[in-house]
Amino acid sequence: MNFELKSLPYDYDALAPFLSVRTLETHHQKHHAGYLSKLDASLEGRARESELVDIVRRTDDEKVFNLAAQVWNHDFYWQSLAVSRSEPSADGPLMPLVEDAFGGLAELETRFADLAKGIFGSGWAWLTFDPDSGRLTVEGTSNAGNPLTEARVPLLTLDVWEHAYYLDYQQDRGAYVKEFIDGHLNWSFAESNLKTALEAAAAAA
Repeated sequence: MNFELKSLPYDYDALAPFLSVRTLETHHQKHHAGYLSKLDASLEGRARESELVDIVRRTDDEKVFNLAAQVWNHDFYWQSLAVSRSEPSADGPLMPLVEDAFGGLAELETRFADLAKGIFGSGWAWLTFDPDSGRLTVEGTSNAGNPLTEARVPLLTLDVWEHAYYLDYQQDRGAYVKEFIDGHLNWSFAESNLKTALEAAAAAA
């Protein structure tokens, strides 16, 4: 089974000027597609897991993990970006957890931004849910790291590898992070992921 490159959930020009057509085309068609092509090559002749997420969670092959996680992370990243920022529902499941963990949405976003700006080198900033504690946290991973390996549920992510923003922002990662949070953060996606996680936890109880 070969994994397929998923289309973006919007046109290449939909996020401009936050992210240019050139950035999205290069990021999606070169970097994302490149990880996928190398993953398929590395799995040639091996028994395949049915889902990409199973490889991320279970493989003990570092090369395969790095490639599979980068493909999964990118699929998740594209959905974490909205053409225009969405907001969590006032009566949905997310806001009570935000209040409990951070005191409010503004503080969560400040902590997320500080984390994303402070990650050394290449990596990812995440908002995650821990099914065991029932709490939210922000966390960073290096390179292809993914919270799934620690049994936490990703709710949204921001790619802070330089190829995600350098063509548009050069070395100014902070400006990229700010524009994401202010104008293109997909809180509806995060809320949907949380609902799925809560339903799974309830079914397992």
